Amino acid sequence: MKIAVLIKEVPDTGEDRLLNLETGLADRSASEAVLDEIGERTLEVALKHADANPGTEITVVTMGPDSAQATLRKALAMGAATAIHINDEQLLGADLLLTAEALAPALRRGGYDLILTGNMSTDGSAGVLPAMLAELLDLPAATSLSAIEISAAALSGTREFEGIRAQISAPLPAIASITEALPDARFPNFKGIMAAKKKPIEVLSLADLGVDALPGDTARSIMLSVAKKPPREAGTVLADDGDAGRALADFLVKNNLA
Repeated sequence: MKIAVLIKEVPDTGEDRLLNLETGLADRSASEAVLDEIGERTLEVALKHADANPGTEITVVTMGPDSAQATLRKALAMGAATAIHINDEQLLGADLLLTAEALAPALRRGGYDLILTGNMSTDGSAGVLPAMLAELLDLPAATSLSAIEISAAALSGTREFEGIRAQISAPLPAIASITEALPDARFPNFKGIMAAKKKPIEVLSLADLGVDALPGDTARSIMLSVAKKPPREAGTVLADDGDAGRALADFLVKNNLA
């Protein structure tokens, strides 16, 4: 079985994240770049399947600048066999549509039986890329799975939403996205780190993929405004003079919280 795992380089979630107020893009120089945790968990799903099914071939795929090579090397050290890096200056600030249009041909040419991805990245948090890729690739999509089982011909899993649990299944080839309910990823060991240095990373441009990003002065999406998040204000303190319960209820009603 051939499995592609989508991963992404993101600003460290343990540090403050800032926006460039002129471009509206994340200021990626403000914090260290790391492999997104949801990408690590997604790769762990594929690696566990490979552990139990010899002959499984795992390829990690990312779109990003030169620095994304470090995240690919970490994924290779964890156990992936090969990597694909989509790297093109025209992708700076790419919206979701252009991102999907760039990833889709790279995935199509690989002829994968299964494409795995996280339900959403920690920097963009859009949560729609898996469905967009499924549409472009004409594949069934099993999204936001909190549990997943993979067989030679199909996948199945559990989707949980607001107290509702649904059982999802799809024939392969397919695309599936997982949530942070899945287990933590393994740590790369020394042997894996050394082996990763020799594993191949294929670098592709938009021209290689036959994708037109449109001229730089043509916007695919338009940001109307961007502003810095306001500082947190002090909370409301209710003194208990014997009627704190009523005061709390009135506060909740007044702020449409009840």
